Amino acid sequence: MKRPLTVIVPCKNERLNIVPCIESFWDLADEILIADSGSTDETMDLACCYDKVRVIERDYITSGDFKNWAIPQAKNEWVLLVDADERITPELASEIRMLLNRGPEFDGYWISRDNFFMGHAMKWGDARTDRVLRLFRRDVSQYTGPSDHGEIEISTGRVGALRVPMVHFSVWSYDQLNHKLDRYTTLQSLQWYEAGKDTNYMQLLFRPIFRFLREYILQLGILDGKVGLQQAWIAAFYTYSKQARLWERNHAKSQPGTTSETTHIMFPSEEKRAA
Repeated sequence: MKRPLTVIVPCKNERLNIVPCIESFWDLADEILIADSGSTDETMDLACCYDKVRVIERDYITSGDFKNWAIPQAKNEWVLLVDADERITPELASEIRMLLNRGPEFDGYWISRDNFFMGHAMKWGDARTDRVLRLFRRDVSQYTGPSDHGEIEISTGRVGALRVPMVHFSVWSYDQLNHKLDRYTTLQSLQWYEAGKDTNYMQLLFRPIFRFLREYILQLGILDGKVGLQQAWIAAFYTYSKQARLWERNHAKSQPGTTSETTHIMFPSEEKRAA
């Protein structure tokens, strides 16, 4: 007997993604739970055109926190969590359907992702693929981890892996990318700061360099041409930005006027008048 499936889609302002995302798994889902964090575009209007859709809404704090709020609200025991920029291929949908029909052997399943950069498939480098634990039993699963990249933890420890990957369109523009980098680096530096950590000269200098060389040379990102080169620089900048923001939290001085004790800085014209 087939186990019914709830597909959860966390989203905010995803009018360009929500329709192809839902279409990719619509036949697979018994319930579609749209977890919205304050969309102001047409996302909700488009999503609600589909039957099976139920909408829940709440403010977003971090990814793990938001998903842990949404998961218990699924009506079905088995949950597939799909971000709006991800697509379930027909082959993956078929594999999941067969698994639910015969009865899962595990309580959670890793799914690989084939990542795209501005519409271009990546074939080399660290960013070309990753895996996420997205198919799981609702009542034994919870996101853990301190950052926006926390992962599901299955309390029973019974975890398997699916064979077919999903597709992930990570970013379509540098505007999207810069927004993500700002959020990720701000959150990570805050968590490090609250844990009493600090950076140093060597980390600021060598960590980004090593990250670039690892991505571009050791993991053969160079073979992806201009896409691979950009990915390597992005990885290096992401590494640098986390350390730089941590330095900022520990050592940056307050701009005059932002505290009760302000220092008046005299401009050249003022110095001449004072003389």
